[in-house]
Amino acid sequence: MNCCCLRVVALIFVCGLCSSTVAEDITPHVGLIEIYGARKVPVKKIEAAINSGSASSLPSRADAEERIGKISGVLAAQVQAECCEQRKMILYVGIEEKDEPHVDFHPVPAGTTTLSPDLAEAYHKFLDTVAESIRGHNADEDLTNGYSLMADPECREIQQSFLPLVARDLNIVDGVLRQSADPEERSAAAYLIQYGPRGPHTSKIVVDALQWGLLDSDDSVRENANRALHAVMVSARLHPDQQIHIEPTWYIELMNSIVWSDRHNASLALVNLTDRRDPETLQLLRERALASIVEMARWHHLPHALPAFILAGRLAGLDDKAIDGAWVNGDREAVLRKALHPGKHRSTKDNESE
Repeated sequence: MNCCCLRVVALIFVCGLCSSTVAEDITPHVGLIEIYGARKVPVKKIEAAINSGSASSLPSRADAEERIGKISGVLAAQVQAECCEQRKMILYVGIEEKDEPHVDFHPVPAGTTTLSPDLAEAYHKFLDTVAESIRGHNADEDLTNGYSLMADPECREIQQSFLPLVARDLNIVDGVLRQSADPEERSAAAYLIQYGPRGPHTSKIVVDALQWGLLDSDDSVRENANRALHAVMVSARLHPDQQIHIEPTWYIELMNSIVWSDRHNASLALVNLTDRRDPETLQLLRERALASIVEMARWHHLPHALPAFILAGRLAGLDDKAIDGAWVNGDREAVLRKALHPGKHRSTKDNESE
């Protein structure tokens, strides 16, 4: 499998629309614990706080975060369970420490702007329908138009109905995403605005709104903004004449979030945004997120580690074929050392030429 194929496998977002479950065992168990952001606080102290109960049972999120938060040097903690490693849950534990990178999310807005009743009704109908579609294993989607069109006929019909409604209400949807005090309204707006019309002015409204949504204070709003912006990104790559530009800056900042979904989604997006090896983007990535990239690339659950590993390989100056080969051969640490210290790992040929 070449690196392009690996990136395609990694860039499947639709499964994020609902939580995965383990069918045969109603009691969730932890298979892996991945701790990130702990640069000074001893990892063993964090593990002890998590495992104060049964080491294999999934702990209460609130209790685990409270216990971790009491550890000296921890400013904030976030625990998130994801599926699955050998049919057990993966517990991702994000830590924020003093004097380490911090993500500043937007303040919670206080506006009263709401979606129009017909658009809100269509969106809630879509949520009910897509849940049924996922349960029926028919959740494939087409993003080539710059917005999601699902394979399920009923879902697809509702999504197509969004197009004229969002075109009519584009400025309202934009206003809801930026100004509404209700996180459910903002989350709906973040998803719906991907169906806005494409044109020099309207495309900018869509992209700017979604990039704003990437730093919303609410996790679900950020998730939907990311999902929608990914669809826009796919279309922009297929249709360069649209001249849509997506800034990598906000994704790079999210690589330092204590929220697992922020980091995971950002790493997937950055795989696309760095595939042309833009020097300024790679330099900003190195300056702002290198440590986060390396710790994520070391995660034991390989599908979640892969996007960060690709980024590390690009920071190490490797082409996609070399990154692919290192991944398949299990040479992760060699690539990560080169990403951390690129000047110390020049080839023999390079040294002989000096």
